[in-house]
Amino acid sequence: MTQTAFLSILPLLVMSAGAVIAMLLVAIQRNHRLMHAFTVGTFLVAGAALVFVKVPLPFAIAPLFIVDAFAQFNTGLILAAGLSVLFLSYSYFEQREERKEEYYILLLLATVGGIVLVLSQHFISLFLGLETMSISLYGLIAYLRARERSDEAGMKYLLLAALSSAFLLFGMALVYAETGKMDFNGIGAYLQSVAQAPVTIVAGFGLMLIGIGFKLGIVPFHMWAPDIYEGAPLPVAAYIATVSKGSMLVLLMRFYRDVNGYTYTILWWVIAVIAVASMFAGNWLALQQQNVKRLLAYSSISHMGYILIAFLAGQREGQEAVIFYLVAYVITSIGAFGVLALMSDKVRDAEMIEDFKGLYWRQPWLAAIFTAMLLSLAGIPLTAGFIGKFYVVAAGVDAGLWILLVLLVINSVIGLFYYIRLVAVMFQYEEAPQRKRLPFFGVFALTALMGLLLWLGVYPSAFIALIRQMMLTMG
Repeated sequence: MTQTAFLSILPLLVMSAGAVIAMLLVAIQRNHRLMHAFTVGTFLVAGAALVFVKVPLPFAIAPLFIVDAFAQFNTGLILAAGLSVLFLSYSYFEQREERKEEYYILLLLATVGGIVLVLSQHFISLFLGLETMSISLYGLIAYLRARERSDEAGMKYLLLAALSSAFLLFGMALVYAETGKMDFNGIGAYLQSVAQAPVTIVAGFGLMLIGIGFKLGIVPFHMWAPDIYEGAPLPVAAYIATVSKGSMLVLLMRFYRDVNGYTYTILWWVIAVIAVASMFAGNWLALQQQNVKRLLAYSSISHMGYILIAFLAGQREGQEAVIFYLVAYVITSIGAFGVLALMSDKVRDAEMIEDFKGLYWRQPWLAAIFTAMLLSLAGIPLTAGFIGKFYVVAAGVDAGLWILLVLLVINSVIGLFYYIRLVAVMFQYEEAPQRKRLPFFGVFALTALMGLLLWLGVYPSAFIALIRQMMLTMG
């Protein structure tokens, strides 16, 4: 490997080395505080390597990886999201009786898998990244085995993820059998050389969409989401909702662009139907929930539907809208799950709507943060969620997706109800409230996330300019 190639994937190498060293640290001496500090340090070093180590872009590490501005931006997003989850994890796991140190090894390995996905331009690297992340998530979901529903959630994810991987592999095999290529650009070049895509390739793309759809949690591949979110530890649920889904969405964008997937009308219509079904099913089922973790799970399904509308817009504005909405979604989802994590105790998670009754009178700052996150998810002005939805609508208008946009507006109104209902519960008056001391790093992380949320909602132009520059230089 040349020096330039080494430097271009330095964040990935740092995270991989960190996972190996973490295993050795656990073998030598179990210490929760040390493992947490080491893992935070690993994320910071990887982030510093991403920011300060400059290489000519785009740079290809043939045939598996492509390092360009798009990949680097999303690698940074994964590292930032993982670091935020880490800050929320220490106090959450410290009050649990289970051994805690292996959690950080699994989190490092899952992040390695996510970074591999955003760098991938080949079926082999795609599958290696996907399985590295998935196998780590099996353990993370079922980590707190003394808890009710933990083992059940882990087994459900194991079985369904294995099934989705089988569909993905079968789809790859069909595409390879027809094209003789496994790299994205090679497949795209083959498709441009034929007058019409063979049925084998269309079927392969369809099967691959099933595997990717499971990871994104979109209808009709969404049934795992509420049970997994409910059974998993809260920091893990935040990680699945953001890093796992985000890395797969980035991979889908690159693959679809490289194979020029927008030229296939049947695939466009399939994704359009999935987007509409995800919006309606997610919001309708969220309306019926009393469990906040399940509510957020169904909410995430509807938000994937919103993102897919921008994805279908296809042009540069649509891709920019997807990235902006993804960033806003990552901030709000981690913030929402983070509030639940800080409110939880060693006996049970704070997950029922009744647990939030009178939160403003017990923890006013926590209630303010949760309110900001919920309003952003609802798309209220002065939040990143509003700018994200506005960006999606603007991209849809440019592409003439009028029916999809009308349905998006209808679903946004439906979603507003269950978000506002939860906000109203928090501000109900409660006499003689019992205050709980909150961990410093958890409050710091949530405060930073709320600051980003409001900054992107009030002054988004600088960040939008960054996204546009990144898309222009995309390899």
